[in-house]
Amino acid sequence: MIRIITLLAILCIPSISHAQAPYPSKVDLHFDHWYDYAEMTKALHDLVEAYPELLAIESLGKSVGEREIWLVTLNNPATGSDRDKTAMFIDANIHGNEIQAAETVLYSIWYLCKSYGVIDRITELIDERSFYFVPMENPDGREVWFHQPADPHFLRGGIRPVDNDHDGLLDEDGPDDLDGDGHITSMWIRDELGRYEIDEDDPRFFTRVDADDPPGGWSRLGQEGIDNDDDGRVNEDGIGGYDPNRNWPADWQPEWIQYGATDYPFSLPETRVIGEFLLDHPNVAACQSYHNAGGMILQGPSASYMKYPRSDERVHSTIANKGAEMLPFYEPMIAYKDLYTVHGGEDGFTYEALGIVSFTNELWSDKRMYAKEANPSRDERTQFRDLLQFEDVFVPYHEVDHPTYGKVMVGGTKKYSSRVTPPWMLEEGCHRNFAFTMFHADEMPLLQWGALDVKKLGFNLWKVTVEVSNDKLIPSRTAMAARHHIGSPDIMTCTTTSSSQVATSGTVRSLQKTTKLDVIESEHPQKILVNNGISGKDRTLFQFIVDGSGQVEFSYKAEKGGTIHRKVQLKEQFAPKPVHNKRAIPDDHS
Repeated sequence: MIRIITLLAILCIPSISHAQAPYPSKVDLHFDHWYDYAEMTKALHDLVEAYPELLAIESLGKSVGEREIWLVTLNNPATGSDRDKTAMFIDANIHGNEIQAAETVLYSIWYLCKSYGVIDRITELIDERSFYFVPMENPDGREVWFHQPADPHFLRGGIRPVDNDHDGLLDEDGPDDLDGDGHITSMWIRDELGRYEIDEDDPRFFTRVDADDPPGGWSRLGQEGIDNDDDGRVNEDGIGGYDPNRNWPADWQPEWIQYGATDYPFSLPETRVIGEFLLDHPNVAACQSYHNAGGMILQGPSASYMKYPRSDERVHSTIANKGAEMLPFYEPMIAYKDLYTVHGGEDGFTYEALGIVSFTNELWSDKRMYAKEANPSRDERTQFRDLLQFEDVFVPYHEVDHPTYGKVMVGGTKKYSSRVTPPWMLEEGCHRNFAFTMFHADEMPLLQWGALDVKKLGFNLWKVTVEVSNDKLIPSRTAMAARHHIGSPDIMTCTTTSSSQVATSGTVRSLQKTTKLDVIESEHPQKILVNNGISGKDRTLFQFIVDGSGQVEFSYKAEKGGTIHRKVQLKEQFAPKPVHNKRAIPDDHS
């Protein structure tokens, strides 16, 4: 009997394990693995093929190197078109070496699709919103990092040739992989007066000797390389030499002020096609960019002289502070205060020029090595690499023949030794950042009808008061957009029949003092222009005096909040205020 019970228990284990397993996906993707351009392209197309009811893919255009810049749209067409819904734009890998950013976007698409219809909260989010994903903004730089010799910082920019050393030649003196191992490491030479010595405790490192001590016998020559153009310098004119994240038309500055800006904003095809897409999709209310190192949730301003409206600052800070709770060892930061000044950055363009609430997340943090708040010391960093990465990130120092210097020592850390999340830690980082971005997405404006009051003032004269609410953090129009007249203001419209007309209208507090700011044209009081939109966690009352009978229809249209409709009979009635935290899309939502 005991044996039978034991056998039954063993047989039950697989079913219990399966019940507790993560929700299965139709596409078998792994997030302990880096995807180069071809693999990423295949993974994206596989997802679209597996989830055609939710996903579509297209190319926004081609990079300098003629690679497609893929855009994936996630939307449930049963609840409306993607353009009619409030949307979020999520991109990554604008810097070629920042590879795990693209994996985070791929993870986001994968997780959303496999969770649709299974996790209620995600299902509702997809039904209410639409999403646009660009995993590889800079596919050329990504390919260089994967398939050419590189260090952790190369290739940040793109591959369009640039004369970095101003000698009339282009990209003629980049790093040289002297030992052919695929990594650009450090190069050292014996030197009687050299101020470095081999570390006696760990010969993988050179340490600087004190000024009062004898010379150490070694000098650092820099990265592996050769003076290919005979100008006395090494590796000073490699591939490219610009920064795509300095090429956006918001506070753009020329090269002598902002290195890497190129000739003019949107001079690069990679930035131009994204800019064109965003300009063509004013329904985008939130942007998230993924970069790769520092453990930061970055927001603007990116320069000290840029001033943001306080209400928008509060929205950004509230979202970023929640992100700091969701992302261990991340810090919310103001770019110019806490990092450095950036001119012509992407999140500056999306917020300052388009009025979109925007963040940039720097994904890897050294603090994650031992899950400690303090930055790791050199010894702790070395232990992490030895004990958890099994020395995989080191190239032992070894002799190489150099055409100029003779025998040199080459070695050090490999290209994935820093900045890039260790693959076995990748999935958690992808998920936490994805979850933060979904929190951001869930706080995009969601407009709903509130209280309704219809009162008869006299013969066929009616006062109709109707409320529009927004229970989310982000307003239907940011204060930046309202202040600088970015895009279209919100519009409240009362459509009447042939037997009625609107005599006057306005918000409740401004009805007695209606101005041209409130009404588009004085002879058309059926339309109210709402320049400031509906604030976050707020509501606005609109009032129309209608002369006539029958039925009127109200619509509230916001570029970044969608359009809602409501039909009202001109008769004495009062509709109680609905519960505003109800997430389901109303029947009259469009």
